[in-house]
Amino acid sequence: MLTLIATNYALKWILFEKYVSSYAPVLRSVETNPGHEILCLAENQIREYFSGIRKAFDVPIAIEGTLFQKSVWELLLKIPYGQTVSYGEIAGRLGDRKKARPVGGAVGLNPAPIIIPCHRVIGQDGSLTGF
Repeated sequence: MLTLIATNYALKWILFEKYVSSYAPVLRSVETNPGHEILCLAENQIREYFSGIRKAFDVPIAIEGTLFQKSVWELLLKIPYGQTVSYGEIAGRLGDRKKARPVGGAVGLNPAPIIIPCHRVIGQDGSLTGF
């Protein structure tokens, strides 16, 4: 199960069920609105993605993070459907392949997994890491 959180204009977070309790203080101040336009759009697009109908998302997102995190997340958005890249490759695109670990940290803090495709990032040896 996923918990989706949005502003009036954009999706802000996608939380996997096992992490929801970590966000309890934030969630206390959030209203539940099953008819919210952005939440419905995001839910529909995620369903289509998992059904194999959708390969890209166009739901607006409003992500917050450091400049470095945002630069990593922007690169994740450019990974094509069906392809993978390594943490080192992303670090190289940012100008320093030695920053693979900080890239991994930013990938792990991705506020909108699935839509920002952190699942397309693999270890240098091709192994699955993270989730």
